[in-house]
Amino acid sequence: MACMIQIGNLPVPEGRRRTSEVRVTMHCTNRGHGREGINVKQIDDQIKKFGNWLVDTFQLLGLFVIGGTIVWAAVHEYLQMIDQGRAGLDGILLLFIYLELGAMVGIYFKTSHLPVRFLLYIAITALTRLLAIDVKTMPDQHILAITGAIVLLVMAVATISVVRVKFPEKEPGS
Repeated sequence: MACMIQIGNLPVPEGRRRTSEVRVTMHCTNRGHGREGINVKQIDDQIKKFGNWLVDTFQLLGLFVIGGTIVWAAVHEYLQMIDQGRAGLDGILLLFIYLELGAMVGIYFKTSHLPVRFLLYIAITALTRLLAIDVKTMPDQHILAITGAIVLLVMAVATISVVRVKFPEKEPGS
C-alpha cells in the first residue's frame, strides 16, 4: 500500500487574514490488489472491536477483583467466628450477605446481566441483620422504619417476580 500525505494551507476568503489553519489530506492506494483508498468502515470496525475488548477486559478484571474481595471478606469473617469459638446471628447473616454478593457476581459473570432481585435480597438481609443486632438499643421509630423498609423491599421482590412470569423477557432476534 502506498500513501501520500498532502499538506497545504486552507483557502482564505478575500478580506480575511490568514490564520495557522492547515489542511492535511491522505491519499492511499492498495497497489497490486486493484482497490484504491482506505476503507474507513474497516478501520472504524477495528477501533470498535478494540474498544469492546478493552471494556470486556476491564469488566472481567473488575469481576475477579470484586469476587476475590468477597471471598477474602467471607473467609476473614469465618476465621473470626472460629477464633471466638461461636457463631453469632450477626456473623451468620453477614455470611449470607457475602453469599448473595458472590452469587450476584457469578450470575453477572455468566450472563452479563445484573439481577436486581439479588440487590434487593442483600438489602433485606442487611436490614434484618441491623435489626437483629441493634434491636435492644434502637428507638421504636427506627425499628418501625427499618421494618417498613424490609416490607417494601419484600413487596418489590414479589412485584419483580410476578412481572417476570407475566411478561417474560424476549430472546434477541425473536
